[in-house]
Amino acid sequence: MGKELIILFLLVSGGIAALIWLYLRQPQFGRLPAGSYLKKLVMSPHYANGQFQNLLPTPMLVEDTSLVTSLVKFVLAQRKRPVPNEPVPSVKIDLLTLDGRQDVVIWLGHSSYFLQLGGRRILIDPVFSSYASPVPLVNRAFAGANPYAPDDMPGIDCLLISHDHWDHLDYPTVMALQSKIRQIVCPLGVGGYFLQWGFAPECIHEGDWFDRVEVAAGLTVELLPARHFSGRLLTRNRTLWAGFALLTAQRQVYYSGDGGYGPHLKDIGDRFGGFDLAIMENGQYDQRWRYIHMFPEEVAQAAVDVRARDVLPGHTAKFALANHPWDEPFRRITAASEYKPYRLLTPVIGQPVLLDDKEQPFSHWWETIQ
Repeated sequence: MGKELIILFLLVSGGIAALIWLYLRQPQFGRLPAGSYLKKLVMSPHYANGQFQNLLPTPMLVEDTSLVTSLVKFVLAQRKRPVPNEPVPSVKIDLLTLDGRQDVVIWLGHSSYFLQLGGRRILIDPVFSSYASPVPLVNRAFAGANPYAPDDMPGIDCLLISHDHWDHLDYPTVMALQSKIRQIVCPLGVGGYFLQWGFAPECIHEGDWFDRVEVAAGLTVELLPARHFSGRLLTRNRTLWAGFALLTAQRQVYYSGDGGYGPHLKDIGDRFGGFDLAIMENGQYDQRWRYIHMFPEEVAQAAVDVRARDVLPGHTAKFALANHPWDEPFRRITAASEYKPYRLLTPVIGQPVLLDDKEQPFSHWWETIQ
């Protein structure tokens, strides 16, 4: 009987292992860079010891915290209001009806944005799926936070992907948008996913930090440093991560991507002489990973560092990826922005922000829901 149980256990274990192996072979996971493609990546001055590096030492976790300890504490921690008790307010407009002469930004929830700059349409880190995770039913989007779908998007002149994490690079979304995307700009290694997924090589523009891409007449994108990490599974930093500067004849827009606070932010401000708008991450922070995500008070200082005139905070109000209350990022960035030399923009998801309208009002909408 004991021998039969052992054989049964081995068969079941083998079957589970085979199912996991098959699941991880699905295209959304992608394959790690290899061969001649990897040889191109290792030429980057930011690649060393088999992986991409930040500009300064950046541990994922604080020095006295192990990965296992951090995960256990995260899972067992008492979570206070991580998800709103009612739908997040949002609006939905017909993007095709936007006046092409207007510069507009629309926050699509979390770190997804639709922009119209200089007559060009830009989509940043779109995630229209109901979950931001390699595992179904994990990291579910808040009710009301997903009003747009790929079918609602017009033709996209430029898709920007800041890094390969699941809440920024969503396979179902980009595949549904494939026929609408003209150009893709992404950090080194991230273009490999799009090649694997059947996108035309000529439309993919990978870059290192400080590389510039002339996306179209009147629109230039420069990739910029961020203090973060990458990886869709357990292997880390085989692809680069980045922020972006979007440059037209009339406007300069900064997108921070994900990342911790650091001196690179002031350097970026000095490099460009300031930005008309800074789209900043502001959420999913924790003291245990303070080097790779900013606290709201650091976001406020970062906005000053990059010399932003307007600041649009995001990376929140759609997924609960940290243990803080869902609305805490808004409350803290609002308080931290008092007496700062910029205007804080707090639209609801889907609300057009008219960049030429300096009097456009915004509410503290998060105060109306629990």
